[in-house]
Amino acid sequence: MPAYGELFILVSPRGKRSLRRLLEGQDIHGTDGVIPAAALADVGFGVEVRTLQGKPYRIMKPTLYDLVRGVRRQTQVLYPKDIGYICMRLGVGNGTRVIEAGSGSGSLTLALSWLSGEKGHVYTYEARQEFYDLCRRTLDWAGVGHNVTQHLRDIKDGFDQTDADALFLDVRTPWEYLPQVTAAVKPGGALAFLLPTTDQVSLLLKGMETGPFDDIAVEEVLVRGWKPVADRLRPNDRMIAHTGFLIFARLQERSAEFEALKPLGTRERKQQKALRERLGQNEGGEENDLENGGDLDE
Repeated sequence: MPAYGELFILVSPRGKRSLRRLLEGQDIHGTDGVIPAAALADVGFGVEVRTLQGKPYRIMKPTLYDLVRGVRRQTQVLYPKDIGYICMRLGVGNGTRVIEAGSGSGSLTLALSWLSGEKGHVYTYEARQEFYDLCRRTLDWAGVGHNVTQHLRDIKDGFDQTDADALFLDVRTPWEYLPQVTAAVKPGGALAFLLPTTDQVSLLLKGMETGPFDDIAVEEVLVRGWKPVADRLRPNDRMIAHTGFLIFARLQERSAEFEALKPLGTRERKQQKALRERLGQNEGGEENDLENGGDLDE
């Protein structure tokens, strides 16, 4: 049963869902009548409770999905579909030490705190005071955050941590902070970035070309619901489609010998050639003296 102070979901016969907090002495008032707070405290989750006018309502226990959806959006927030995939790619679980840069409304911070558990820890960085405060209010509202340390500062000066298991970066120019990222995450650590445009994604990929990054992927998550009617099963007319580009990588030592042994097809060879030209290297991987101001007579 929901205890006083806990969140619960109230579902009407018309299908309207509302996420509420049970407070002693504060009855629930609606168009179908009043539900006494004491009546809610006496029943368990997964049952029905009636208003004083006899209308039934269902009581459900909020999941992490419900909490993330219930976050008040004063900034651009991540959707549950993206948050779930990000956390899985970062390997977030009980005991994970993860850094987040760009706290925003705190929707991802909430999920990271929930999933990293008692043994893990979340370090979230935010440069703006109003979003720093908003993130804390979100954590307090959801009843999490005991394992979260907030930092109010620009990450251009780096992170306090040096051995994090994973890092998520949600800033406009993440390629400018790659040195700070590599200094904060342990070798083999997982990285994730969120960007809204393809131009920004390209700049980030170029920034990672010469660094200790591997297992790089650019993805988007699309979710389409289906009408759950056995005799008329069909997709919904609307879907949650593109909400941003997700870029993933691992902090990984890279040697020229390993790269040279990779089997390359025609397309990959052309891509490697273009990369060498952009980096000012010849076929052997050495720097091109002409492009780097070398002596023409050498």
